[in-house]
Amino acid sequence: MQPVRRLMKGLAMLATPEHGLFTPGNLRVLLPDLSDSAFKTLLSRAVQEKHLIRVCRGLYLYEPAAPSDGLLLFHAAARLRADGFNYISLETVLSEAGVISQVPLQWITVMSSGRSSIISCGHPGTIEFVHTQQQPEDLADQLIYDDRCGMWRAGVPLALRDMRATHRSLDLIDWSVANEFV
Repeated sequence: MQPVRRLMKGLAMLATPEHGLFTPGNLRVLLPDLSDSAFKTLLSRAVQEKHLIRVCRGLYLYEPAAPSDGLLLFHAAARLRADGFNYISLETVLSEAGVISQVPLQWITVMSSGRSSIISCGHPGTIEFVHTQQQPEDLADQLIYDDRCGMWRAGVPLALRDMRATHRSLDLIDWSVANEFV
């Protein structure tokens, strides 16, 4: 069987709506007999033929298992930084709580123990990782696990504190609404 068909057959068996994002390492397991260069060519071909969607560098979406909940960026952020401490915060949390009037479209902000970076995911949008040195045990009572996103989420007071700590603009904050949460 051709390698691209073997890849698609393996993905059809493994992928679910909760697990439709794959790293090259995840996909490599399905075709261990291919050389590295042949595997890279196969990934490129699978994207060209629309079997896979390249979300960003090092992350591919198997479209039949794409999450239909509009939370692709959150799932991608969780996969990209699975080895560190991360939580949704800053403008994303404040916008969802109605503390800031503007809704960041196709942009999410995540506090991360990893380095700060902005990752473009093409059409789905952009993930902004902002470095934090805070430890999970120090924030445990201020975070809630969001099952839909597969990530921890800051409460409004912590998101406001993160805004100040990272020197982000506070101009859009409606303080009458923010004070209700503090």
